[in-house]
Amino acid sequence: MSARITLILGGARSGKSRRAEALARLSGRPVVYVATYASGHADGEMSERIDVHRARRPTDWQTVENRFDLATLFGELPGRTVVLDCLTLWLSYHCETVSEPDLLERLREALEAARQSGLELYIVSNELGMGLVPSSPAGRAFRDLSGRANQLVAALAEDVEFQVAGLPLHLKGERRP
Repeated sequence: MSARITLILGGARSGKSRRAEALARLSGRPVVYVATYASGHADGEMSERIDVHRARRPTDWQTVENRFDLATLFGELPGRTVVLDCLTLWLSYHCETVSEPDLLERLREALEAARQSGLELYIVSNELGMGLVPSSPAGRAFRDLSGRANQLVAALAEDVEFQVAGLPLHLKGERRP
């Protein structure tokens, strides 16, 4: 099976996750949902969000939580469809302990592992650069890191979509229903 990477960008509540899930359902392959939030650190509101995502997934999908070593994980899932939700949370998990160049290299390695494993990979990510300029240096650094990570994935992906109000705008690659 051939590898294919799709990046689905958008703002908060734009329908990114639902779009990735819908496309994954069409793949005809076993689906693995990789949730990148460290669920042990969730407050009440975030726990509710996690529960909504869990309940929405089909019961035959495998869910992987609290695994942040994406290159290794992707190597363990040959030939599957993977929904990574989301890149922004994966970045936030690492950004205080890993330098930006090293973090971007880990991302590049993960994408290469996905290709080598023949994954059909749907990466959900937030577009943070369209809102207000963060007031803190740390906020601006994270926004910039997210933008550079999104650019890296977009450059290596076959398909890129931007979700707005639940509607996909096709930026690169194949248009899909």
